Amino acid sequence: MRTVEITYRYQADGAPARLPPSDAAAARRRLDEGSRAFAALIGSLSDGGGTASRIIAVDPRDFGLSGADRSVPAQHPFAAVLGCSDARVPVELIFNEGPNDLFVVRVAGNGLGSDTLGSLKYAIEHIAARLKCVVVLGHSGCGAVSAAVDLFLTPSRYLPIAGSHAIRNILDRLLIVVQASAKMLHDTFGPDVVRRRGYREVLIEASVVTNAALAAYTLEQELRGGPQASIRAFFGVYLLGSREIWAPRAGSRLSAGLAEPPSDLATFREFADAVIQSDRIAAMLSAQ
Repeated sequence: MRTVEITYRYQADGAPARLPPSDAAAARRRLDEGSRAFAALIGSLSDGGGTASRIIAVDPRDFGLSGADRSVPAQHPFAAVLGCSDARVPVELIFNEGPNDLFVVRVAGNGLGSDTLGSLKYAIEHIAARLKCVVVLGHSGCGAVSAAVDLFLTPSRYLPIAGSHAIRNILDRLLIVVQASAKMLHDTFGPDVVRRRGYREVLIEASVVTNAALAAYTLEQELRGGPQASIRAFFGVYLLGSREIWAPRAGSRLSAGLAEPPSDLATFREFADAVIQSDRIAAMLSAQ
C-alpha cells in the first residue's frame, strides 16, 4: 500500500517563522525547489509501497493563533499565481507552500480576462510590500485549451457555443494563441504536420505553454515602469503525468522550472523555436 502524508505544522509562539524570499529571483528559486520537492515526494512511491511524508512549516499568526488578542492575520503572500481551475492542479501543494504564502487566482485556461487581471492587480497594488513575483501556471492537457484546439480544427463546433457569452469569452481568447501555435508548427514542419498522428496533442501542449508565456509577458508589461517594477512575472506548465514544471526558454535547451517570459517579438520567435525543438514536443510528434 502506498501512502502520502503532507502535514502543515505550526509551533508555539516564539518559534521562528519561515523567512520570506528577499527578491523575485529568490521567490522563483523557492517555488522551483517546492515543485521539485512535491514531484519527488509523489515520485518516490511510483515503484512500490510505503509511506512518503513531508512537513510544511506554517506561521501560527496566519491562523490568528499568535498574540494576546488573537487578531485576524494580514495578507503577506510572496507570490501571486494565476492558475487553471482544473482540480488536479492544487497550487499550494505543487509549490510546497502553506496558507498566506501565495495569492492564488484560478480560472479555466488561466487566461487574463478583466476579472483575473483585476484580481492580480489588486495583489500587486495592495500587497506589494511582500509580493516578489507573479506566476502564470498552465498545465498539460488543459481542458479549456483542448476545447479551443478542437474549435480551431473543426470550426463547425463553434455554432453550439455561439450563444454562450461566458464560454465564448474564454475560448475566443485562447483561439488566438491556438492559431499562432498552429502557424508555428506549419512553418517548422510543413503543411503535412496536420496529418501526423500526434498533431492535436502537440497543438494543445504548444498552445498551453504559449498561452502561459503570453499572459506572463502581459503582466510584465503591466508592472514595467511602475512603483512595483521589482515584482517579476514568470510562467510554467505543470505536467500532470510527471508533476514537474515545464517552461521552454528562448535561446536555450533548458525547460525545467519556472521561466521569465519573452521580452519582445524577436524573443517570442526564439521562444517558439524552443517550444518546437523541445524534447517534449519532439517525443509527442514522433509517437506513431
